[in-house]
Amino acid sequence: MKTTLGWLKEHIDTDATLDTIVETLTRIGLEVEGVENPGAALAAFKVARVLSAAPHPQADKLQVLSIDAGDGPLQVVCGAPNARAGMLGVFGPAGAVVPSNGMVLKVAAIRGVESNGMMCSARELEVGEGHDGIIELPADAPVGMAYPDYAALNDPVIDINVLPNRPDCMGVRGIARDLAAAGLGTLKPLDAVYRMATLDPVDGPDAAPQVRTDDPEGCPSFFAQAVSGVTNGPAPAWMSSKLAAIGQKPISVLVDITNFLSIDLGRPLHVYDRAKLFGPLVARRAAVGESVLALNGKTYPLDPSMTVIADDSAVHDIGGIMGGEHSSVSESTTDVLIECAFFDPDHIARAGQKLALTSDARQRFERGVDPAFLDTGLAIATWLVTEHCGGTTSVITRAGQPPLGDKVVVYEPNLAETLGGLKIPHDRQLAILESLGFKVAFDWHVMVPTWRRDIDGPADLVEEVIRIEGIDRVPATPLPRTPGVAKPTATPAQALESRVRRAAAARGLNEAITWSFLSDAQAAAIGGGAWSLANPISEELKVMRPSLLPGLFAAAERNMKRGAPGVRLFELGRRYLAEGERATLGVVLAGENRPRGWQDGKATAFTAFDAKAEALALLAAAGAPVDNLQVMGEAGNAWHPGQSGTLRLGPKTVLAAFGMVHPLTLRAFDLDGPVAAVELYLDALPAKRATSFARAAYAPPVLQAVRRDFAFLVPEALAADTLVRAVKGADKASIVAARLFDVFVGTGVEPGHKSLGVEITLQPGEKSFTEADLKAVADKVVAAATKLGASLRG
Repeated sequence: MKTTLGWLKEHIDTDATLDTIVETLTRIGLEVEGVENPGAALAAFKVARVLSAAPHPQADKLQVLSIDAGDGPLQVVCGAPNARAGMLGVFGPAGAVVPSNGMVLKVAAIRGVESNGMMCSARELEVGEGHDGIIELPADAPVGMAYPDYAALNDPVIDINVLPNRPDCMGVRGIARDLAAAGLGTLKPLDAVYRMATLDPVDGPDAAPQVRTDDPEGCPSFFAQAVSGVTNGPAPAWMSSKLAAIGQKPISVLVDITNFLSIDLGRPLHVYDRAKLFGPLVARRAAVGESVLALNGKTYPLDPSMTVIADDSAVHDIGGIMGGEHSSVSESTTDVLIECAFFDPDHIARAGQKLALTSDARQRFERGVDPAFLDTGLAIATWLVTEHCGGTTSVITRAGQPPLGDKVVVYEPNLAETLGGLKIPHDRQLAILESLGFKVAFDWHVMVPTWRRDIDGPADLVEEVIRIEGIDRVPATPLPRTPGVAKPTATPAQALESRVRRAAAARGLNEAITWSFLSDAQAAAIGGGAWSLANPISEELKVMRPSLLPGLFAAAERNMKRGAPGVRLFELGRRYLAEGERATLGVVLAGENRPRGWQDGKATAFTAFDAKAEALALLAAAGAPVDNLQVMGEAGNAWHPGQSGTLRLGPKTVLAAFGMVHPLTLRAFDLDGPVAAVELYLDALPAKRATSFARAAYAPPVLQAVRRDFAFLVPEALAADTLVRAVKGADKASIVAARLFDVFVGTGVEPGHKSLGVEITLQPGEKSFTEADLKAVADKVVAAATKLGASLRG
């Protein structure tokens, strides 16, 4: 929401400076995002008179002008066809900067003739669109005056961030009302601002226009008044300059009046050319297959959920959002119909989202305009049209009823202290509420003004009182502190994520933060997503990620294309499944694992075993019982078959997937070469039992451990992990560890088999093992292996 300082002061009688107003706006909840002075860039440009104009000796389309900008005659070369002796224009001297292109003017020779600056067009100074000639000023313009001072361009533009819960401040008057309540001045009466004899609607002599509403839900009320015999042309300078200052393009007086009232009073209206209407104008639901060519030049398909304004021939307006080309006013318009309607905010929001169409009208209607301002808004609009375009008015037509139900909130003044933390005298609270438009009965039954749709209960009134009194006055009160050692504030889930994050960083992985959304193609590459956004920011961010790996793939691809030889990334976040959100850690290893060196001259790539090592290390950091985990099967279609697997705690509880990524998956993300990955499912980890902060006393074994090696011939299909687990469980009292140390296939091993070397570690307790003890354990190991089809190698 933009306004100028001068525009704001038309509604509030104040001597406050710009700095004071800006500080106050932010303090009362209307955050100022920026202040610009459009005249500052034009400070060097002056009003100048053309003393003479002669043809350029070397160019047919150029003239040599003698101009006076208050400091005596200067020679300027000009190519504008309207440049002539006696006219007044805008001169830019040497050293001035042209706003439209940033060019610094210099004394220069143009086709052999010296030029000491430039006579400027409206487009070059960014004060209009005209570029067919230089600016022509009235004959009484004072020569030598700075152009910003003459054109009243030194009016600072204030850009205010109006939050969605403040629809009343989508107009200059609402902002002025808040400033007045904050003590910066007095709000001027609206009839005095517009210099109208009365704000009451006035019926004219012409017949009432035929309008009605057939959609009371989407458009509860539709007021209209016709004006005949108007003359459409440029808007008056005071109006067009205000609109241009805040970035609105002046079009014509009829259109500019509606735009002006939308900004000034927060009341969108629309003007129809009656010559282009056929039959009654009706607010109704769109029919299946209807469409409308909107004022922005685009055609929009409509559906029955949308409210439109139509006559017997066609749809002319997307109700409350944008008018149509069919019935728009033009220079030849002589008879108009002024519409002032109330549209339901929820209907407007849904229709705007479906059509992906934004407008100033939609911004105001979907937040909620004042339903009690229909008659007054129509009266002001009609007065402005007749004042600047002439014509005679009709009887007013009022179709439907605006939603004007009184809203009363029972308020307790002490809530300002108990909820807001600031003790404010009751009479001061009463003054604040009344200055904001609330009506307060003696028993603190507060009637909410019709323009404050956001007020629902006592807490909202506390907010109003506190923000106007000054939230900076609320004292800082420390929370009570319990003596002694503070208890941990992190939840078990947060503590787990912190441990895993630190462990991943300690292992040399770089943390990445990627989008929680994917494109349809990326989601399809990993099996599809369960959730899609109905109104995404873009089609590339449409599907909520079912895995963290796609985002890491994209990050790896960007790094690899920028010359990174190897990428080691991890991310800790949420994946979104049909049954809900799941905490997950993803790891991607791409490119070189180890650069080439003098030993072999070759770089090595990451393998599935690198991924498995990362998975086991991170699971150990998370507190998972890694010694009890089983390696089972491939991880899924997105993974490379035979080079991937899952780590499980039992056959059903999957704690992690790891391995090499399928080449087709990599192709979808434009990744080259082998890529290893891990996905750790933190939600599947078993809950950790509560333990003491104290560590157990270190108690090393008294006796030395004993190691024994076994070589087994096993079927080729038997997983080594299965054999190792069986061997370790053969004698749980004595065997404390078992690991695979050799795999051999070749001479001496029959086809269809392989040789697996397993080392076991035995830890004696109170006495050393005897030979008989060791043989007994060895027999148990061989027996356990035999059950799997294994046999000792000879």
